[in-house]
Amino acid sequence: LFRSVWAPTFSACELAAVFLLPFVTIRLVAGDRQSGALKLELQQGMSAFSRIAAKALVLLAGWLVAMLPPFSAILLWASYGGSVHTPELLTLTAGHVLNAGLTIGLAAAMASLTEHPSTAAILTLSVTVGTWIVSFFGAIQGGWWERAAGYTPAAMVAEFQHGLLRLNTTMVALVLTLMGLVMAAIWTQLGLPIGRRACQAFGVGVLAAGSIFACTFLHASWDTSESRSNSFSEADEHALRQIHALLRIEAHLAPEDPRRLDLEHHALSKLRRVMPKLQVQYISGTSIGLFEQTRAGYGEIWFDLGGRRTMSRMTTADGVLEAIYSLARVTPPAETDEAIFRGHPLAVPAKGAGTIFYALWPGLFLVSGILVRRRFQ
Repeated sequence: LFRSVWAPTFSACELAAVFLLPFVTIRLVAGDRQSGALKLELQQGMSAFSRIAAKALVLLAGWLVAMLPPFSAILLWASYGGSVHTPELLTLTAGHVLNAGLTIGLAAAMASLTEHPSTAAILTLSVTVGTWIVSFFGAIQGGWWERAAGYTPAAMVAEFQHGLLRLNTTMVALVLTLMGLVMAAIWTQLGLPIGRRACQAFGVGVLAAGSIFACTFLHASWDTSESRSNSFSEADEHALRQIHALLRIEAHLAPEDPRRLDLEHHALSKLRRVMPKLQVQYISGTSIGLFEQTRAGYGEIWFDLGGRRTMSRMTTADGVLEAIYSLARVTPPAETDEAIFRGHPLAVPAKGAGTIFYALWPGLFLVSGILVRRRFQ
């Protein structure tokens, strides 16, 4: 239910954060410079950091208001008698709020650095498209590109949509957001010489880079999904935590091989959360593996635990666990029906959904827009 209903419903917030929120932020920050309001604000005695923080809070409050339509879908589902898992829902909400914070920080920094809002918009979208390119190279090349792609906004939101809360991703997002806002505050101090502002911005960038590097070593994570889709069963996790030796996995699979995706999604991503000493190395001669199928050794997955080695070609979670248990000489835990999540099936007609989403919400936003426009005329 969560992946098939809530994640697609809230994905509209991800699109709005990419294509709408940056322009609102740029208009709020750069508009003051163009209209001359920034010079009046500087005379009020409020520090540049407090002024940018106040604008960021206003933007964030507006973003929470814009998230009300997706939240109304949850209320509708609950009214039909459907089940709602609160921790999973809070994780999804936190992911979209963090994504909005990243957008606000980036757009505010670009709006303060440039002289015209159009230039700021182009630079903001360039950075956004750049993160998509990093994700593309991560899927093709693997290695460091793949690790960097794990910290892009799209990857971050995808993790939250699956009910996975990672401390390193969250901290990196907070550091980047704070860096963008501090950069914006620095460059809106029109009374300071450009050289001094540049030195301050450079210092903030170095401090942020060091903080981001430190955050990558944080391995704590929490699976808030009701189905435990990001984790092994509790019995398997307990057994894996008893293994303290370094586990090395060498997979001869190309980046675009579907088997590599299955191995990463169904097994290794879960294994990393339980065994921090895990080392994974992918080996391939090409990016797609199309012409490597006949090569000897392609498709093999080698496991090395404490000097003992074994090979498997299975990319499922059961196959990986079987290989690890055999090397560790650990008896696999017995499977129980309690570990199987069967969901909360419910088939009901969506009464009132069309009226709410196609009439009520558009009407409310239209009326509120008219009232706000009349008030400021």
